[in-house]
Amino acid sequence: MDSKTQKQTISYFLNQQILLSPETIQNIEEKQIPTIFEFTKESKYLKDFLLLYKELLPSFIEKKEIKIDWKELDKYKSLTEKKGTNSYIKFLDLFLSEKYKFPQQNKNENTKIIKSFMEDPKKREMQSFVELFNNRYNILRSFLQSRPELSNAISIKRIKERNSKEEVALIGIIKEKRTTKNGNILFELEDLTGTINVLVNKNKPELFNLAENTLPDEVIGIKGSNGDNIIFTNNLVLPDLPVQEHKKSEDEAYAIFLSDLHVGSKQFLPEKFNKFLEWVSGKKGNETQKNMANKIKYIFIMGDLVDGVGIYPNQDEDLEIKDIISQYEQCATFLKKIPQNIEIIACPGNHDASHIAEPQPPFYKEFASALYEIPNLTIVSNPSMINIHASEDFEGFNVLMYHGYSFDYYVANVSAVRNQGGYDRADLIMKHLLQRRHLAPTYTSTPYIPKKEDPLIIEKLPDFFATGHIHKCSISSYKNITLICGSCWQSKTSFQEKVGHHPEPARVPIVNLKTRAIKILRF
Repeated sequence: MDSKTQKQTISYFLNQQILLSPETIQNIEEKQIPTIFEFTKESKYLKDFLLLYKELLPSFIEKKEIKIDWKELDKYKSLTEKKGTNSYIKFLDLFLSEKYKFPQQNKNENTKIIKSFMEDPKKREMQSFVELFNNRYNILRSFLQSRPELSNAISIKRIKERNSKEEVALIGIIKEKRTTKNGNILFELEDLTGTINVLVNKNKPELFNLAENTLPDEVIGIKGSNGDNIIFTNNLVLPDLPVQEHKKSEDEAYAIFLSDLHVGSKQFLPEKFNKFLEWVSGKKGNETQKNMANKIKYIFIMGDLVDGVGIYPNQDEDLEIKDIISQYEQCATFLKKIPQNIEIIACPGNHDASHIAEPQPPFYKEFASALYEIPNLTIVSNPSMINIHASEDFEGFNVLMYHGYSFDYYVANVSAVRNQGGYDRADLIMKHLLQRRHLAPTYTSTPYIPKKEDPLIIEKLPDFFATGHIHKCSISSYKNITLICGSCWQSKTSFQEKVGHHPEPARVPIVNLKTRAIKILRF
């Protein structure tokens, strides 16, 4: 390319508010320029594009649309140049190759993926949040309207048009919650027609206690007396779940629930995990234990398969394996020891190679390709709903998998949880969420990707609600739903000591699907 053509090319891109790197100018062939010009005009995904690097030229020449955060790409390029890292190349590989796709095939004949969320890369605007909360409100309102005490619920606008001191019922989302100077609780409740204040008097202890543990963004039903732009509450109703049928399979089979392996951490417990794997393989234990192991059909893993990299400040000091790909390779080495007749279902957690905002898509294959090679492992999102053990005569069990990253918020903000054990009472956290029919009812309780349909609503009733994250095994039941919080395979970290976690590693809940009886095995 001669100097005149170079100047014309640079000028054109400047008019498009795009800079060219020196290497790009040197690598563009004159015959390719018309194609690149045309692509920059036509592409829907070049908004906020900053700088054209030579590595992107093939995609521009082939007119390959790239859904990517250009500012993020530029940041990684700068880091690479300043610190000599390869993060820019990895970032490019992730978006320009087939590795970004998430294979989600059902590898297991006895499992069916009912709900699992895939990546949906697009720009989020204010309208995205409006759609999210409207969808949440409408779905949870439909649950509440089925309750007899709210069958005559009306809109806030109509309530304001009525006379005061009249008994009314309404359904709204909590916009704000505060305590008055008299010690009462005041909600500002909102629906699609307006807002109104709702007062819960401290002289009604049971009602006040329920209100005290109700937080912003929850959708609730209220019955009370209508005042001057205020309702004096007589009853507060949560969406909650109906009593579920306590299903049991006809044949004896077992399901195991694991969580928080944290492979790669210096605190990972390989001896204990290998002891578990030997038992699952039928190589360890007495005759009764071996007989049980031979009937294991399913193993669920609720996130944090590896310890990750850069999850918290100075994490590298706590890592035995400092590379995320190597962590997953080591994790896969362990999981391959599980007999292939046992079906494994795994979702990511906040330490895994998946973006932290929920719903988390399946593990990024670029980093966790070793997991995708395991023939009996089905990989799903966090959260997800899986059906297992169905047959011609039995509909099977629905298992709601959720790693539990929102749990930290509810330990800190729900007094009924905090005052009765906090992190030691996963059952109370899980019950709290089931009663709200939402895995993170307060928007700030977890990083969240707004979608048109709220992905964390619990619409379909589960038979099992399986979680992890807090490193302590817990078993309970609520309305015939079995609540299981997995243990961990990592000893106490310095961070856990600071925040008051008391992990109990190497506990394995095992469920007999014929009787629904549960045992906790210790390794």
